Amino acid sequence: MARLRFALAESHAGHGLAGGRVTDIAQLTESVDTLKVSFEDHRYICSNQIATAVYLAFHLRKPVLIEGPPGVGKTELAKTTSELFALPLIRLQCYEGLDEAKAIYEWKYGKQLLYTQVLKETLDEVLQGAQGFAESVTRLHEFGDIFFSEEFLEPRPLLKALREEEGCVLLIDEVDKSDHEFESLLLEILSDFQVSIPEIGTVKAHRDPPIVFLTSNNTREISDALKRRCLHLYIPFPDADLEQRIIHARVPEIPPELRRQLVTFIQDLRELDLKKVPAISETIDWARTLLLLHTETLDPELVRETLNVILKFQEDIENVDAEIAALTSKAVKA
Repeated sequence: MARLRFALAESHAGHGLAGGRVTDIAQLTESVDTLKVSFEDHRYICSNQIATAVYLAFHLRKPVLIEGPPGVGKTELAKTTSELFALPLIRLQCYEGLDEAKAIYEWKYGKQLLYTQVLKETLDEVLQGAQGFAESVTRLHEFGDIFFSEEFLEPRPLLKALREEEGCVLLIDEVDKSDHEFESLLLEILSDFQVSIPEIGTVKAHRDPPIVFLTSNNTREISDALKRRCLHLYIPFPDADLEQRIIHARVPEIPPELRRQLVTFIQDLRELDLKKVPAISETIDWARTLLLLHTETLDPELVRETLNVILKFQEDIENVDAEIAALTSKAVKA
């Protein structure tokens, strides 16, 4: 933890957070407001609910299950928390068919085969002096234990996170894309910060267990057993004021009037019947695009030419085309 305190002091020197320089992680997390300001210093503009969830996750050592539409900042929250606490980020990207061999650990089969070949070549030496079949088998069993030892273990993200001596941020991203069976593998880690390896035993987290974030885009229901072990956080699309603050933090060069116009346009666009409404990440991309094109104000032709930045389905682009003039006029005059 001493390294963490030093890193925080280095990263926040001169920021003037809530009472001066942050020299201790306890000061950084002394209140929800302090934590919220710290996130803003790292260009992550968050609501009180988000700051409260991270505050509780740190003090209660509880995982956070973050749900919400794609692109609202769920993954970014874990990344920013890693930067803020000066902790390594360990990420597990979930997908259908993910199992313990890719998530927790697997054995170094190539190394085991190599050592098995060496054992075959030295078998006479190994069994020299053995009296009878039983004693020979006992000696060979000793080598079997060696093959399933720490030396032959290949840790995957979940096991790596538990072994981080000074803690880390563990991001289990898009857990809803995994199978229900995979959720069962997570239960022991989320409740006790440990995993059981049959050949070795139980591996527990060090003094500082990982800060765990799980994200879900709500493509399927998450099991009650997993939800019980987590704090719940839902991140919706932001309102206009919050989205303007986000754009200002991420693209500070954009003129205030243009920022207001594009956020108004995006907010109205989200009210339409679209296959995929623009996310915050796409609003940021569009702001950077308009800045790159030296735009001073929105006009229908410019919006039409850059619509592919914020809409990802051709069907949506074609449906919005007829509304562009009205949406642009409203954004400019608002």
